[in-house]
Order: sequence, then C-alpha cells, then structure tokens
Amino acid sequence: LELLLLADEQESMIDKYLERGELFALYDDGLKSVCVVTEESDDVCELKNIATYEQWHGKCYGSALLNYIFSYYNGKYATMLVGTGDIPQSLRFYEKNGFQFSHRVNNFFTDNYDHLIFEDGVQLVDMIYLSKTLCHQWKEFHRCQKKCALCGKITGKHDFETIEGSYYDR
Repeated sequence: LELLLLADEQESMIDKYLERGELFALYDDGLKSVCVVTEESDDVCELKNIATYEQWHGKCYGSALLNYIFSYYNGKYATMLVGTGDIPQSLRFYEKNGFQFSHRVNNFFTDNYDHLIFEDGVQLVDMIYLSKTLCHQWKEFHRCQKKCALCGKITGKHDFETIEGSYYDR
C-alpha cells in the first residue's frame, strides 16, 4: 500500500479499485514498481495506479512493468486506459509508452478527493485519460468469444485467468 500511495495519495480511492483489480509488482534486487489493472468492460482494462519508488525514477522500471502488463493483457483486452493529472512529465511518460490522448474528465480531482491534490507544485483538477491499443481488429467469433483479426488469438470471458498478486522478475 505504501508504494501505491505515491501515485494515489488517498487510501479510500485506492480501496475502490484494489479489491477488483490485479496487482503486479516488479522486483529487481527488491521491490521497485507496482501497478493495479482493472477490467472496465469485456474489451477494455484500466491501469488504475502505477508507482515506482522515487530513487528508482528514470531507471526504466515503470516502463518495464508497463511492457509486461501490455504483453500480459494483449489478447485479453483490445484497449488499456489510464487516467492521470494534467502534468507534462506524467503525460510524457505515458505517451512514451504508447498511450494517446482519449478524453478529459473535468473536475475529477476536486470532485472525488477529500483534499486538494498537488503534483510538481500544480493543483490537479481534471483527469486526463489516455488509451493504448493492445490488440487490433477484434471480431465476434462465437457467442462469448472474440477473435483478433491481426494475431488470431481467440479470447472471451471464460478464457480469462485471474492471477492475484502476479509478479514480474526482471
């Protein structure tokens, strides 16, 4: 929880998604990064939280963890969303990792948090959503299954494995 609080400083907000999400951790001679991903629909998942200990920023641990979850969820979901504050450094990180602007939720931080949130000296007000395509061209295959026209992977709700506390060793 300590590391998750670096990216989302209100514990009650983390509680809203932690229980229904999958937690991933990257270890490299100790814990470096964690993230939580939730299912939002049959073909969309959302990266709810990603955090790296400050002393490991700029060492590519966050990007390595993202690459792992992109691979893990490819074929299970068509799209991954992430919401973040309107902070250039955060937006550059996600864009560098393949995310593109999707939409904005006005007043998200002021409406949903019990205190003002500041990052890099800037008050967060709106949530900026970005999206990344994980697998292209989903087509209906058979009732509850879909087939990716690009990679041929067949997936559906009944094929999903739930692995709580999945770990990635670099």
